[in-house]
Amino acid sequence: MTSLLHKLGLSENLSFHDVYSIDDPALLEFVPRPAMALLLVFPVSDTYEKFRRQEDSGKPKYTGCGPDEQVVWYKQTIGNACGLIGLLHGVSNGQARSFVQQDSSLAKLLHDAIPLKPTERADLLYESQALEAAHQGAATGGDTAAPGADDNVDLHYVCFVKSENGHLWEMDGRRKGPLDRGQLSADEDVLSEQALDLGVRSFLKREESVGGGELRFSLIALAQSLD
Repeated sequence: MTSLLHKLGLSENLSFHDVYSIDDPALLEFVPRPAMALLLVFPVSDTYEKFRRQEDSGKPKYTGCGPDEQVVWYKQTIGNACGLIGLLHGVSNGQARSFVQQDSSLAKLLHDAIPLKPTERADLLYESQALEAAHQGAATGGDTAAPGADDNVDLHYVCFVKSENGHLWEMDGRRKGPLDRGQLSADEDVLSEQALDLGVRSFLKREESVGGGELRFSLIALAQSLD
């Protein structure tokens, strides 16, 4: 994921880091701070799908666009690309956006995407040759065969970012739009106690409340690269 973003034009001063615990301060110290985006990876459950449908049912269709949009949100229309959409949410918002290198493919994508409404923005991603090439390069770079767009994959990616006005946003291209999860103070990042309570821990408590079952998840954080 780090390699993909660097190919697209994110500064090598930023990288993704594994988050080994959200409760052990000693393990959290392995992640450089501030953390600028947090990517939650989890298997889609019936509980999650029910909650998603219920929460979205009363929300209007999101139509945000332009320079005044609080966060840049991408609607997902590409199969099995929720990880890619999550990465784009992470680097298109908050502090991370200032690390996008000028004249890069990522900078051009952002420039072209911001004025567009969600449907047109999704079309832009779908048609981007630079994005497709970087995505395919990253997908074939590991030891495991990448799934096809039509394969049935149960893992999903949700990104949490802190906007310029200090709010924590849940960014998920399968939802009706970005979700404002609450206010953070100036010194809080997406791995702060308040951010974790509003975001990841809220998700975990909801899953645990259904009475057990397998609770698998992973977290990676976008932050300063280590020397």
